[in-house]
Amino acid sequence: MAINKVVANVEEATKGITDGMTLMVGGFGLCGIPENSITQLVKMNVKGLTCISNNAGVDDFGLGLLLQNKQIKKMVSSYVGENDEFERQMLSGELEVDLIPQGSLAERCRAGGAGIPAFFTPAGYGTEIAQGKEVRVFDGKPHILETALKADFAIVKAWKGDTAGNLVYKYTALNFNHVMATAGKITIAEVEELVPEGTLDPNHIHTPGIFVQRIFQGKDYEKRIEQRTTRSRS
Repeated sequence: MAINKVVANVEEATKGITDGMTLMVGGFGLCGIPENSITQLVKMNVKGLTCISNNAGVDDFGLGLLLQNKQIKKMVSSYVGENDEFERQMLSGELEVDLIPQGSLAERCRAGGAGIPAFFTPAGYGTEIAQGKEVRVFDGKPHILETALKADFAIVKAWKGDTAGNLVYKYTALNFNHVMATAGKITIAEVEELVPEGTLDPNHIHTPGIFVQRIFQGKDYEKRIEQRTTRSRS
């Protein structure tokens, strides 16, 4: 019997997201972000969210829209980056921020999806990040204990997906989407192209459908570029 995880639209996909929840949101900057789902969260006006994401987009797009609307209580990120509102809220104390080395953030998400509760890493030793954390020495080098990250909902964006929830990402839009897709109690995938089960080459699937509970066909993607750098053809 075929498995069908398709929901009709973004409204149905985001049902059950309520105030105070922890969300993992895929993407890196504006690359590979779940645009439709973020827009819907703004409309829902859910508050007090903890968002686990590499960064928070820009002021007027991506997670920056939720920050502007004061819907996020805490950001768990590796980069403040291009978002002036993120920086302002962090420095003013309006927003709780847990800044994590980028590799540690990726591995903490991966560990959450793999059922690994914690791991040791040298990244961050000797800095504020290590404060209050267990330290052990491996091969003569100090390592700090980092715990896995999980979320009530993981929201990701893929290039293609099938009705069983199998996902394929395109180029660098893979970024944090795959590791986060594995670590949500409920994972929502919005895709540019939704195809029948069995259509995707099994060798090209990045995220198996077992990790995805809801999938829908997205629309009207802007795919903005944060910093456009060009040079003369001459």
